[in-house]
Amino acid sequence: MNKISKPKAKKNIPEGAKAHQEPAKKQKPRSKRHQPRGLDILYEDDHIIVVDKASGLLTMSNSKERDRTAYFALNNYVRKGNAKSRKRIFIVHRLDRDTSGVLVFAKSEVNKRYLQDKWSGFSKKYYAVVYGNLEKKEGVLSAYLAENVVHRMYAVDDPKKGKLAKTGYKVIRESKHYSLVEIDLLTGRKNQIRVHFADIGHPVAGDKVYGESEKGVKRLTLHAGTMTILHPQTKQQVTFEAPLPVYFNALLNR
Repeated sequence: MNKISKPKAKKNIPEGAKAHQEPAKKQKPRSKRHQPRGLDILYEDDHIIVVDKASGLLTMSNSKERDRTAYFALNNYVRKGNAKSRKRIFIVHRLDRDTSGVLVFAKSEVNKRYLQDKWSGFSKKYYAVVYGNLEKKEGVLSAYLAENVVHRMYAVDDPKKGKLAKTGYKVIRESKHYSLVEIDLLTGRKNQIRVHFADIGHPVAGDKVYGESEKGVKRLTLHAGTMTILHPQTKQQVTFEAPLPVYFNALLNR
């Protein structure tokens, strides 16, 4: 099994290293001129490309933004600026605009389908700074989630009205006003982490949709820290890690 070394810890806070072992022949880095903005390339070979996406960057375009997206930037990157190049990338999954961390793209339709077909079985670990101190320091949050007409998710008791979502968590550091939690995404429902923690009275800091707007909190403090997948070529397990944003520690130390 190919596995990336786990991030070193300092005061129980992961500072994820980007070290990894190659599941396939790794490509040489391209020139700085074509490096995509807002993205740190964690791994690349002929089959996949894995990045650490910055908060504030869309995964793909919407009705208001076409070019400033991870998808657009990485297409330009693999084409080396040549718009006529036949090279392209394929979206496997998404992260919300304001969520940072590990984002995986495929370099072919076949690899995209392979990863998506097995996606529910892959391991995804997130980190979040939430308001307050949780009474239970470890557990599983479970609720049925539904979506309203303005595309906002909310918890319901009736399984006929929503889809079951489960979020495992463990508190790894606390301060007077905040807690840093390590999260295992046990299901993949839209906004489930944000909804679950808001539902128990500890919304993710900086969440303007499901939490409260607080002066001085600069961003949504939700980060996709590690992801373990099966490489579409070798079929071996490989884990990618993105370091915890420095801002998370700064917020906890306030």
